[in-house]
Amino acid sequence: MQYRFRLNAVAALFAAGALPFSPAALAADAENAVAAVAADAPAAAGSTAAPAAAGAVVIVSGSRVEHSSFDFPAAIDVIGADRIRDSQMRVNASEALASVPGLVAQNRQNYAQDLQISSRGFGARSAFGVRGVKLVADGIPASMPDGQGQAATFNLDMAERIEVLRGPFSAVYGNHAGGVVQLFTREGEGAPSVESGLSAGSDGARKLDVNAQGKSGGVGYVLDASRFDTDGYRDHSAARRDQAYAKLTLAPGAGAKLTVTASGLRQKDTQDPLGVTWATWQRDPRAGETDATDTASPKRTFAERYNTRKSIDHQQIGAAWEQQLGSGQDGGKLRVTVYGGNRQVIQYQAFSRAFQAPASHSGGVVDFDRDFSGTDISWVDVRPLAGGKLTSTVGIEYGRSRDDRKGYENFIATELGVKGKLRRDETDKVSSTDPYLQAEWAQGPWVLNAGLRHSRFKVDVSDRYLSNGNDSGGLRYSRTTPVAGLLYKVSPVLNVYASAARGFETPTLNELFYSGTGGGFNFGLQPARSTHVETGVKALLGTTRIDAAVFQVKTGDELVVDASSGGRTSYRNAGKTLRRGAEVSADTSLGHGFSTRVALTALRAVYDQVFGNVLKGSRLPGVPNAYAYGELAWQAPSRALGAAIETVASARVYAEDSNTEKTAPGYAIVNLRLTAQQETGGWRFKQFARLNNAADRAYVGSVIVGDTNKRYYEGAPGRNWQLGASAQYQF
Repeated sequence: MQYRFRLNAVAALFAAGALPFSPAALAADAENAVAAVAADAPAAAGSTAAPAAAGAVVIVSGSRVEHSSFDFPAAIDVIGADRIRDSQMRVNASEALASVPGLVAQNRQNYAQDLQISSRGFGARSAFGVRGVKLVADGIPASMPDGQGQAATFNLDMAERIEVLRGPFSAVYGNHAGGVVQLFTREGEGAPSVESGLSAGSDGARKLDVNAQGKSGGVGYVLDASRFDTDGYRDHSAARRDQAYAKLTLAPGAGAKLTVTASGLRQKDTQDPLGVTWATWQRDPRAGETDATDTASPKRTFAERYNTRKSIDHQQIGAAWEQQLGSGQDGGKLRVTVYGGNRQVIQYQAFSRAFQAPASHSGGVVDFDRDFSGTDISWVDVRPLAGGKLTSTVGIEYGRSRDDRKGYENFIATELGVKGKLRRDETDKVSSTDPYLQAEWAQGPWVLNAGLRHSRFKVDVSDRYLSNGNDSGGLRYSRTTPVAGLLYKVSPVLNVYASAARGFETPTLNELFYSGTGGGFNFGLQPARSTHVETGVKALLGTTRIDAAVFQVKTGDELVVDASSGGRTSYRNAGKTLRRGAEVSADTSLGHGFSTRVALTALRAVYDQVFGNVLKGSRLPGVPNAYAYGELAWQAPSRALGAAIETVASARVYAEDSNTEKTAPGYAIVNLRLTAQQETGGWRFKQFARLNNAADRAYVGSVIVGDTNKRYYEGAPGRNWQLGASAQYQF
C-alpha cells in the first residue's frame, strides 16, 4: 500500500500554518528520544514521567478483559476524566473526541440531529445520530440493535474515561462496528460528597449540574442531574436538554460485583435549523434557507415556516453481575448484563403539501414509541498453556427493539408545522443474536489474539395503514466475522503488531424506511461487507509515547445516500469502496508541567468502481482526507492552575457522491483554555474558561451528505467563549 499522498495531505496542513509544530521538529524530537532510550532503556521504560504512565494505560475494549493498551494489537485511545470534565461544559462528546486520530466528531450545531461521528470514514453518511460506529456506556449498548445510536445519551458529567477503538478489532462488537466509542462512568468511593456546577457560553448557552457520590455500607453510589439550554448559534436552533443518571455498585458476596445504572434524557421541541446551500452559507453562516414559495413578507426560512423540531424522551436501566471464580493463572469470571428502556420521538419535517401528495408518502411528521431490551452473557477463562497464558471468552449477545411508528401530514388546512392526518401506522421489530468467541495467548514477547462472531439480524414490519399499499414484510441478514491479531514485543519500549478482520454493516431501521424520494419500505437494501487489515507500532521514546498505524478497508455493497430532503433520507447499495490511511498520535511530557499531544489522520476513501454517474476514484462524501489535532498544555504541580492552546485542522469535505458540487473547504482553528482549582477544608472549587476559534475563522462544521435540494452545509460558530465554575463538599 502506498501512503505518500496521505502524508502529503497532512504535510499541507503544516505548510498552511494550521498546526504549531512541524514534521521536522517531530523527527528531531524522536531522534533525541531514541538516543535517550538507547542510553538507558530500562529507566525509560519504567519512568513515571512517561505520559499517562503510557505502558500502564488499561483498557477493556477489543479484548473484553482488562488489558494494557500498549500490549494490545489494535489502534485504541483512552480519554481521561480530566480532559472530559475539567475544561468544557460537558454537553457534547465531540469536545473530548477531537483529540483522537482516525475519528471525526462534528458538532452540527443542531441538537435535534445529535453529533456526527465517523471512524475511518464509517458513519460519515449519517444524516442524524450515529451509525457505523458502536456506542457503549458502562458495558451497555447505547446503539440500538439495528446500529443506530445517540451520543447525547452519554453522561459526560460523571465520566471516568472514554475508550475509542478503531480498525479490525471493532469487528468483535458485530454489526455496525466500524469503530467503537465506549464510555465508563466513575464509581462511588470514599466519604460522601455533593457538587454543583454552573457554566455559560456564547449564544445563550448555560448549564446547571448537581451531583453526589460516595460509598456507605459497602454500596457505592453516583447521582447526577443537569439542565442545558442554548439559543443556538444557527437560526432556529434553540434547545433544552435535561439529563439524569444514577449508578450503584455493591459486592453481594465473595468475588461478586453488581452494578446497576439508570439514565434519562429529555429534549422538548428542540429546533432543527436544517442545512443550507453554499450561497446562503456564504451570505450568513447563521442563516437558514429561505423558502422561495412562501407568500409571507418577508419570506421565511424552511425551518421557520414549517417549525421543524424534534422532541425526545429516553429512559433506560441496566444491571451487570460479575462473579470471579478462582484467581491468578487458573480461574474464570462470569458476567451477565441485562438492560431495557423506552425511547419516544416526534419530529416535524419540512415537506410541502405537494411533496406529501403521493399516496405512498408517509407524511411530514414522524412519531414513534420504541421499547428496547437486551442481554450479554459471557464467560472468561484464564489458564496456563504451552508456557504462556491463555485467556478465553465465550458469550452471546441479544438485543431487540419494537417500534409503534406513525406518520402524519405536517399541516391542517393552511397551518404548517402541526400534526395533521394519519399517513403511516405500523409496528417495526428488530432483533439481533450474536454468539461470539475470543481468545488471547501470551508467551514471552508474543501476544496472539483471535475471535469469531456470528451475527443474525431480523427485521419484521407489520403495516396497519393499507390505503397506500401494504408494506408488511421482513428481512433476514447473517454474517460470520473473524478477527485475528499478532503483537511482538521488540523491547520493553517497542511493540509492533498486525491485525485483520471481516466485518459487515446492515441497514438501520431508518435506512430501510424509505426508497427513492417518498416510496415505502426499502426491502431491497443489502448489508455492506468489509475486509480490514492494519499494521502498527507502539513505542515509548523517553517521555513520549507514539502510536502509529496504517490500514486498508475494502467494502462491497457500500450503503450510500440515494436521496435526502427535508430531514428524510433514503439509501442504496453502491458496489465497492476502498479506504487506505494512516494514523499517528504522540503524547510527550516536556517537564516543568508542560506536555503536548499530537494526533494526525490521513485517509483516502474512494469508490472503487463506477456506479450511476459516480466515477471510480470519486471520494466518499463527508470524509476529509486529512485531519489533525495538536495541543501544548501546562499544569502547575499542585494542579492549582492549568492552561493550553489547541488547534484542530481538517481538509476539505465532499458533500455528495459525484464530487461535482461545491466542497466544504478545509479549515484550521485555534482554541485556548484555562483551568484552576482550590481546596480548603472539605471544599474543592474548580473553574474553567475557554475561547474557541480564537481567530474567528468562518468555516463549515459538517455536511448533510447527498441532500437532494443541495442544502448540504451546516455552519460552525466563529469566535465563542465558555466559562464554568463548580463547588464540591466532602463530608
